[in-house]
Amino acid sequence: MSNTSSANSKQILVIGATGKTGRRVFQKLVDRGVPALGVTYSGNPKFDWNDSTTWENALNNIRSVYISYYPDLAVPGAVRSIKEFTDLAVQKGVEKLVLLSGRGEEEAQQCEKIVMNAGVDWTIVRASWFCQNFNEGHFLEPVMAGHVALPAGDVGEPFVDAEDIADVAVAALTEEGHSKKLYEVTGPRLLTFKEAVEEIAKATGRKIKFEQVPMKAYASILTEYGVPKDFIWLVTYLFTEVLDGRNQSITDGVQQALGRKPTDFSDYVKKAAATGVWG
Repeated sequence: MSNTSSANSKQILVIGATGKTGRRVFQKLVDRGVPALGVTYSGNPKFDWNDSTTWENALNNIRSVYISYYPDLAVPGAVRSIKEFTDLAVQKGVEKLVLLSGRGEEEAQQCEKIVMNAGVDWTIVRASWFCQNFNEGHFLEPVMAGHVALPAGDVGEPFVDAEDIADVAVAALTEEGHSKKLYEVTGPRLLTFKEAVEEIAKATGRKIKFEQVPMKAYASILTEYGVPKDFIWLVTYLFTEVLDGRNQSITDGVQQALGRKPTDFSDYVKKAAATGVWG
């Protein structure tokens, strides 16, 4: 990539290019022949949300940025990091910011406002829980073990496919018509965690038991497994605050952005099962 300043040679920066959405966004841009730079905590150039000295290098010669914050915009310090990063991005000549945000998270909404008020073009992709948590995330091991114990009851969640999130983000990064839009993206129906696990069991022909456990007991299990404290804090926050029923609704963000219906959870399950990930 030549380092000229003409707009055509500028790249799209994808933060978290090995994450659930970042990996897909980066791959879709590459498949379209769009010049993109994917950065990660262990990559080169290195990008670390906890080390602002790694940001400037990643922002050289960048036109647009896909911002995904690890582990979640709800964690303490995220709002400050997003503010510092967007200020630096604008200072370095970035013209468009696309932020992956979370539904029902007060801190995420603060981050959205920061991006909206940064003085450059923006698109917000505010997502519900990812389907991919069951095959690429922290629910994979329990699913494999045939016993999913979670502090989740009868609250319905409109699980959204990470492929849909990535399609919306790529559209916002490469096409006209998404300027200053907030897309709240969900799947097309509500499922409880128990129902989601039952769909996976049915598709795989395996016995997978779902058990609702108290939050305290769940946190103890995670501690026993050596899960880091800050991650336990995040999971506690998500299951007690975000899953309190505030997100028990379906939105049409995918339809608005892409002109098509979102992927249903059962279609996600079929596709994931076909890869053999659940054995």
